[in-house]
Amino acid sequence: MGPRKLLLASITTVSIFLHMFPHAHSETDAFPPEAADGPYASGPELSPGPALSVFDVDDYGASAGNDATEAFLRAWKEACNSSSDPSLFLVPGGKTYRLMPVSFTGPCRATTITAMIKGTLEAPSNRSVWLDRPSDLSERWIAFEDVDHLHVMGGGTINGNGHEWWINSCKVNKTMPCVRGPTALYFQSCEHLVVEDLQVRDSMQMHVVIAYSWKVLVSRLFVTAPGWSPNTDGIHVSNSRDVLISSCIISTGDDCISIVSGSAFVRATGIFCGPGHGIRSVYMMTIGSLGANKSWAHVSDVLVEKATLVGTTNGVRIKTWQGGQGFAERITFQDIKMYNVTNPIIIDQNYCDSKTPCSEQESAVAIRNIRYSSIHGTSASKVAVNFICSKAVHCDGIVMQDVSLAGTGSYLTCSSLNARVMELGLISPYCRSDM
Repeated sequence: MGPRKLLLASITTVSIFLHMFPHAHSETDAFPPEAADGPYASGPELSPGPALSVFDVDDYGASAGNDATEAFLRAWKEACNSSSDPSLFLVPGGKTYRLMPVSFTGPCRATTITAMIKGTLEAPSNRSVWLDRPSDLSERWIAFEDVDHLHVMGGGTINGNGHEWWINSCKVNKTMPCVRGPTALYFQSCEHLVVEDLQVRDSMQMHVVIAYSWKVLVSRLFVTAPGWSPNTDGIHVSNSRDVLISSCIISTGDDCISIVSGSAFVRATGIFCGPGHGIRSVYMMTIGSLGANKSWAHVSDVLVEKATLVGTTNGVRIKTWQGGQGFAERITFQDIKMYNVTNPIIIDQNYCDSKTPCSEQESAVAIRNIRYSSIHGTSASKVAVNFICSKAVHCDGIVMQDVSLAGTGSYLTCSSLNARVMELGLISPYCRSDM
């Protein structure tokens, strides 16, 4: 038992470099072309280095087909506390390991640690495993917490076995109580984090969550779940800064990517959301839900670019609750292709997810300096662009440039309420500003 030394090219420290968005001061320069670069990151490079300390979970008692949780924790503890750099936590390929809810925690003595997941990790299908746990431990399956310079990769599969959660969801079966399900892969309070080259499938609810983290690269993930599976967001970003999501394929039953309060300087590029077959409740990109329960919320400096959407229920969406406070600002959607997308462009400042109607409130989360540029494709709904803004706090500084959406046999329209819209270049459908 113990680490093995490999005298080979080692994985060097991953450096993430970020370009911040310039803060704009007017509608016309809200997002100048040079701001479109956003944050970017460089991936790991292979170079000659010191001996690599390998902590193979099999060496700590893990075996395929059995509960391997304790063996994983033993291997992680030694990898995390290793005095050798770099440290490699290895899940071998060609095997399936069953894991109970588990947290891999830091801080680590190893200054650079790689979790190489080559095999398949499988969650228990029995919901009671989570329902019998304290509420603060029942919403995660695999969690990494307080680990800096962490690199999770390997080409393996993380299978959430979520079917029992979906059929017992109150959104599928109205007679069932509403219970929040676990996230398959949860990262909290991690700095200089890289997550890449993994398949994450059939999560109980959200697939990948980035929370309270800084300088993050998420790349080359393949995230899938049936279109009817409720609340199975692909990648969810909360209270995090300097995040790059790139080159991912996402097909789930909810948002492909969702960005919520406390997040800033987030870039999503090269995202494929779909395909449409079996996808009935998918959103490509949601900023929200902000301001729930009259809370303060803030999201800023977001760039979504070079995305393809196929058959999704919503396209690019910003939604905020009535009665909230705060802001969603400096957000750009550009170079996006849409195919048979319902509600391609939508802002809903009066969002209400309640069984009873929500009364109109005197406050709202401010939405300002939003840019839509080079968005082309086809809409499955007659209203292709829909700005539903609050009477109390209007949507301000919306810029539309080179937007061309066509219908399938019907004339498309734009609906704009309490929004100040500026149009540049060719726009179809035409949006009349009512401010």
